[in-house]
Parts: sequence; structure tokens; C-alpha cells
Amino acid sequence: MLGRLLGLGEQRAISYQSLFAAGADIAPRTPAGTVINQDTALKVGAVYSAVRLLTDTISTLPADSYIRQDGQRRPFRPKPMWLDNPDSGTTREDHVAQVMMSLLLDGNAFVRVYRAQSGRNAGLPTALVVLDPTKVEVRRRADGEVEFLFDDRVTISRDDMLHITEIKRPGSLRGISRIEQVKDTLGIAAAMDEFAGRFFGQGSVTSGILETPSMLTKEQAMQLKDTFEATHRGVSKSHRIGILGGGAKFVKTGVDPEQAQMLESRRFAVEEVARVFRIPQHMLQVAAPGVQSYASNEENAIQFSVYTLRPYVAKLEAAYSRLLPGEAFIKWNMDGLLRGDLQSRYSAYSTALQSGFMSINDVRRLEDFQSVDGGEAYRVPLANVNVEAANITEQEKRVMMLTRLVQLGFDPADSLSAVGLPGIEHTGLPTVQLQSPELLSPGDPEAGYPVRDLDPDEFATAVSDAIRGLPAPVINVQVPEQPARSRKIRRDAAGNISEIVEE
Repeated sequence: MLGRLLGLGEQRAISYQSLFAAGADIAPRTPAGTVINQDTALKVGAVYSAVRLLTDTISTLPADSYIRQDGQRRPFRPKPMWLDNPDSGTTREDHVAQVMMSLLLDGNAFVRVYRAQSGRNAGLPTALVVLDPTKVEVRRRADGEVEFLFDDRVTISRDDMLHITEIKRPGSLRGISRIEQVKDTLGIAAAMDEFAGRFFGQGSVTSGILETPSMLTKEQAMQLKDTFEATHRGVSKSHRIGILGGGAKFVKTGVDPEQAQMLESRRFAVEEVARVFRIPQHMLQVAAPGVQSYASNEENAIQFSVYTLRPYVAKLEAAYSRLLPGEAFIKWNMDGLLRGDLQSRYSAYSTALQSGFMSINDVRRLEDFQSVDGGEAYRVPLANVNVEAANITEQEKRVMMLTRLVQLGFDPADSLSAVGLPGIEHTGLPTVQLQSPELLSPGDPEAGYPVRDLDPDEFATAVSDAIRGLPAPVINVQVPEQPARSRKIRRDAAGNISEIVEE
């Protein structure tokens, strides 16, 4: 013991973590009598399905590197090679799948960063390797820095390790394993699977005893048991007719699956797994009524993306962004979830185009289409015009107000100032309704009018004279004639009005 306190003890090749990961008997059993660890938990169908769902979904999301400059997000180039090829022979999808599996089962994901030792890329990451979390020990040095001990022999600094955790207890350096925390719940599910296997493997007959009226020797009892099992044990021998001689009879001691509510218990075990992994039950193929939280699959998918996927994506982005310099960062694009939903994706594009924050070429690039000429213009909903002309409606309203003011006799210059329009020069011509052919083309020989060299003042005077010489408009209003009518009042004998007659 003194040697252990002084650090002089021998180095052991086997640790509790390695035994626990291997499923050795040293691991404590659950109240259901089963051993639950990272390996045995995956043998539970619901756990495997939940891990596979989260792993496949997040690992297939597109990712890219960006940098924020002047408040705008721009692509960070050149793109880091390790983002698409983290390690030799390992794709980004496989790499992220390993990280997610480690995170879901152990609560910790350890990614060792290998860096270039020489050349112009010295110090930059060249490979990212996911380590077995059961072989990594996290410890704090005397100076307060955190370091990692891998396989009890390799020390790795914090700069060369990405440590992603689920949730951590205050003051703890490692994340909490959900498998360890809910092993009793998972133990029931594993016990139900084992019970179902034994039930069908033993011929669908529950356990019992063979009772005889007389005493049997040990050899006779073993022979009777072996004979009975040989003819009835196993699925292929189930439902056979049993014959017992010598007054022997079979007394059942087990509980029927229906009485034990085996099917209901197994279904509840799936619900528990869905609750532990925060997955909607219908995504684990639970078809019971009322398993959907919302009335539509779309709302359920939004809930799954917001409350289940987004926290993991945020953890991955924060961890991998440490490997980029300055303001650069990694971003997983969750819009990739709509890749299989063509209608929703195109509806989103239509909204983006009409709102003016995406151009046609922006959409075409997302769909891997070639850009088109003029596709960089951003348009607004009103009349599908360029953003620079978005105030055309406001200008049109101002012009209409100006027209009304001028028609009411207000000074044009004052009216322009009142509606906020800039001053403009007028040609001096009247409206087209009042212009004569001579005024329309004063000096156009092709139109049949001689060329005249008029002074502007003389031209304005001619226009005014022409306007005054126009006859005043005459408005004829025809009013239908109303025939004259008279009313007569008729009274009864008492003098009261009894009838009014129009003639």
C-alpha cells in the first residue's frame, strides 16, 4: 500500500476499465441478473437502433470550414485536409461515426491529433485518430494542466487531444456514461431478451418438476429428466404429446409469459431506451397509438433536430474548431437533413429567393448546378426586382401625391419639397392630352412640320397661346325626366286616413 501511495508500485496490464469493457465477471450484475457494459448494451435491439440512428444521422451531415470577417461568414480556404480525410483510409463519415459511438456509450470521445514535425506545415494537424475511451485516463497535473494517459503508458498533452463529453459532474474530468447510469433499466431489457430466447429455445414450455408417487434413485431421476428433455426441449420438439409412466406427472412451476406481461414489458423497455437517448419512439419503430408527440411527422422531425441532434453538433463544432487558427471555425450544415425531402427543400429555396437573402446562383450551388448569367442578383417579393430598386414603390407613392398636389393648384416646386422628391426641370409642355400635333414635333420635317428656330421663351409663349386657344370642354349631362305625380288622401267615415293614392 505504501508503494502505491508513493507511486512505486508495479504497473498492471489489466485495469478495471479494461475488464469492464470486456464484460468480465468482475463487473457487477444488475438486479435483473444481467451484466451491462458497452458491449452487452449494444446487444439490446433498442439500444443498437438508437445508437445507429444518431450515429448515421450526424456522421452524414455536410461540414465545412468558415471564417468570420467584418461580421460576415466567408469560406475558410484552403480547406483543412483533415476535415474530409481525418486519417489514412478513414473518411469523415467513418471518423464522426466512431466519435459519436464513443460519446453515446462511454460519455467521452477522445481524438488524438497528430501534427507535422517539419516543413512549412510544421505544427498543423495531419491526422485525427479516435481512441478507445476505456483505455484513456484523464488527470490533472500539479500545475493545473490536464493531460491524458493512454493505455497506461502514453502521455498526451491537452493540445494534442480533443476531449468531447456528454455531461460532467462538477469537478469531474470525465463525462458520465449513460450506459453505466441506466444499466438497471437496460438490464431489464437484456433480461427480457434472454428470457424470450430461453422460452422459445426450450420448446415454449415453462419450467416445472416431474412428480412421481414413489422414491427414485439419483440415476432414475436423471434418466427421467433426460428422457423428458430429449423429447420436449427445443423449438423443433415443441407441442409434442408427452407420455409419463409409473404415475409420474409434470407440475408447472414457472409463470406464463402472458401472465408476466412479457410483450408489454419488452415494449416498455424500448420506450425507456428511447427516453434515455432522447429519440422519438416512432423513430425506433414503435407503432403503438400515441407515441408521436405532435400531430405531424414534420413537427416530430423538428423536435428531434432541435433537442437531440443540435447539442451533439454544437459539441463537435466547438471541439474541432480548436484546430483552426484565429476566427476560423467548423460548421456542420444541418440543412443536409432535408436532402431526402425534395418538396421541403425546394419550398425553403423559394422562400429564400422571394425574401431576397439568397440568389438563384446561391441555390444552384447548393444543388450542385452550374451558375447562370445574371443569377447573382438578389430580388425582393414585390415585383421580383433587384434589391437596389426595392424603393420603387415608395417613389411611386410620392409621385402620386405630387400629382394630386399639382392638380389641386399647388406650386410644383413646393409640392416636390413637401413629398421629399428632388427638384427636376420641366419641359414647359402641357400634358399629352392638351398637346397639338405642331407642338409634339416642332421642327421634325419627316413628320411634315417645317424646322423652326424658336427661342425658348417664344416657344413657351406659343404653347400658352395654343392652350388658351383650345375650346373649353363641354360636359353634357342627361337627366331623365320625372313625370309629375300627385297624392290623394282618402278618409273613412270617422275622419281617419285610410289610404294614400298616387296619380
